[in-house]
Amino acid sequence: MFKDYYAQRGEYVVISAEQASRFAKGVAGDYNPIHNPGARRFCVPGDLLFTLVLVKFGLSRQMEFRFTNMVGADTPLKFSEAENGDLHVCDESDKCYLQVVRSGEITRDEVAVEAFARCYVAFSGKNFPHYLKPLMEQHGVMFNPKRPLVIYDSMGFSLERLDGFSPDLALNQSSLEVQGKRAEALLEFSIESGGQAVGVGSKKLVVSGLCDYDAMEMAAIVDEFYRLKAAYEAA
Repeated sequence: MFKDYYAQRGEYVVISAEQASRFAKGVAGDYNPIHNPGARRFCVPGDLLFTLVLVKFGLSRQMEFRFTNMVGADTPLKFSEAENGDLHVCDESDKCYLQVVRSGEITRDEVAVEAFARCYVAFSGKNFPHYLKPLMEQHGVMFNPKRPLVIYDSMGFSLERLDGFSPDLALNQSSLEVQGKRAEALLEFSIESGGQAVGVGSKKLVVSGLCDYDAMEMAAIVDEFYRLKAAYEAA
């Protein structure tokens, strides 16, 4: 389960640029160039770290993920559990990249864990253009087209049950709070299983370097997204 996207070296997990890029495109449908090998500001997708936490520690009914730093390629990462049950992803220098608070029942059933991970990641990978573009257009702002910076801040969810779990996620509502040159986007989603509501969750993104919305610039960025998507699918 997801073993193609990381290497275990003793107590550390190492993710190569190629593995991170394949996960971003193949699992998340995320074609952000920041996940391309050789990118100047390359970073491992936060959704891959999210997925590996579930793989290693199981799926809890309530979980809150906070991303504190961006992970570079080939960074040795230690996934650890504190005495209170909190989880941390840190490097050899104890620099923390992800903090997880969890509570409630836990399932380690591989089918349920993988189904939820894939379902959430496919939803999460649609940040741009699906969710962010309409929000930015509505508020008359956008990221700097020359240096687009969208940071995955946090996500969390609460599930009513874990048994007989075949999850499906849908966006309920989205909002954008603009604060000068910075904005916070909140994506709220519902979780269903077999057509029944089983939970809710939300994801927060931070958009930096805001400028006035430019429809032509945005159209060019969206066109590039779909060009990269088509190129990947044709390869």
